[in-house]
Amino acid sequence: MSESPFTLYYHWLSPACRFVMAVMSEYGIPYQKVLEKTWERRKKFYQINPAGTVPVLVSAKGDVFVEWYAIIEALHDTPQAGSLLPLSVRDKAEVRRLIFWFMTSCDRDVTDYLLQEKVFKRFLRDNTPNASALRAGLTNLRTHLGYIDFLMERRHWLAGDQLSLADFAAGAHVSCMDYLGHVPWQDFNDAKDWYTRLKSRPSFRCILEDTVPSVPPVSSYAALDF
Repeated sequence: MSESPFTLYYHWLSPACRFVMAVMSEYGIPYQKVLEKTWERRKKFYQINPAGTVPVLVSAKGDVFVEWYAIIEALHDTPQAGSLLPLSVRDKAEVRRLIFWFMTSCDRDVTDYLLQEKVFKRFLRDNTPNASALRAGLTNLRTHLGYIDFLMERRHWLAGDQLSLADFAAGAHVSCMDYLGHVPWQDFNDAKDWYTRLKSRPSFRCILEDTVPSVPPVSSYAALDF
C-alpha cells in the first residue's frame, strides 16, 4: 500500500479525472495515480467499480468513491478541504449550477465529441474521425467559451469573487480542448484571461503535466503566456 492516503484511478484527458486531480492538489491532499484504460475492461478494476468508469478514488482504509460528484463531495469533508465551496446557500447553489453546466452540458456538447473522435478512437482501433461530430463539437465549443466570456465580464471568477469548484470543473474541460489545440483564444479574451489565471495556479500543474502517448499537446498547452 502506498504511503499516500488515496489512490486515484484515472485516464488521460478525462475532464472528470482532471477535475478531481486539480481539486485534490488545490486542497493539498496527496494521492497516487493509477492509469486505468477503461476500454480494456480489466477484471480487477471491475471488482472495484462494476460500472468500469473513472475516476475512482480509494482511501488507505479501503473506502471506494466512484464518479466525480461523490469524490468531490467526499473531498470537501476532509480536514484538508479549503474554501472552494462558499458558505452561503445562494453562492453555493451558483457554484453547483456551474459545476453541472460544465460536467454535463459542456461534456455532452463539446468534450465527448472531440475527445472521442480525436483521441479515444485511436485506442479502439478506429482511426476514422466522424466529420459531423467534430464540426458539432467545435461549434458548441464556441458557445461554451462565449458563456465563460459572459460570466467573466461580470465576475472575477466564474461563480463570483472567489475561486471555486466551478472554476476547476470548467478548467478541466477547457484544458482538454486546449491540449488538442481547438480553443480559438483570439476570439474569447475574457475566457483567456480567466484560464491564464487558473492554469497559473500550482494545483493546475498536475493537469498540464499529464500527456497522452502518441498524442502530444500543442506547443502552447503548458505555457503561461500563451
